[in-house]
Amino acid sequence: MYHKELLKGNTETLLLFLLTEKPMYGYQIVKEIENRSQGYFQFKEGTLYPALHRLAKAGWVDGIWGEASTGAPRRYYSITAKGEGVLKERLQEWERFSSAVNSIMLAEAQ
Repeated sequence: MYHKELLKGNTETLLLFLLTEKPMYGYQIVKEIENRSQGYFQFKEGTLYPALHRLAKAGWVDGIWGEASTGAPRRYYSITAKGEGVLKERLQEWERFSSAVNSIMLAEAQ
């Protein structure tokens, strides 16, 4: 199991990244994260929706109500241009961060 603080610091970036592909509703996001991480990450509503609300409040995502095939309304989230800019910065920072961590952790192996 992962350390929850690691996920907490990267939840918004993961959400922004997923939403670059297509608009998604909450349960769809949860399943996509679970599938792509091969079950490693399992988001709960208490993690997902507060993060989506923070992203919406910051103007990084939009939420639009739409009809599902079952007829029940669902809120579909999509990334905004501002969110795409933030994601680009965060991905660059992730590259620098992971490279620095690997430099330290893998230095002995070389």
